[in-house]
Amino acid sequence: MAFGITRVDVRKWKSDIDAGKISFLTHYWLDDRFPTCKTVTKVGASDLNQLILWGKKYGLKPEWIHHRKDGYSHFDLLGDKQIEIMKLEGKEEHIWR
Repeated sequence: MAFGITRVDVRKWKSDIDAGKISFLTHYWLDDRFPTCKTVTKVGASDLNQLILWGKKYGLKPEWIHHRKDGYSHFDLLGDKQIEIMKLEGKEEHIWR
């Protein structure tokens, strides 16, 4: 279950993806499969090759991409890997938010 984001946040994420950017969206998230994780960062791009290359920098496998027909395919970052990547990307505001 996702919460802690607004429609404006989601629109910005989608708008950045539509503009050809790698875009980040972090929100609170609860899932019984991941009981120690309370947030997720969705890292999306409209160009799957761009997203795959971005993910390879951080050891993310292409098969981990959540493929969406609406064009907003993305990686879901969780836990320590989420924090590590957000710091390396200069996106600390996503961690503190």
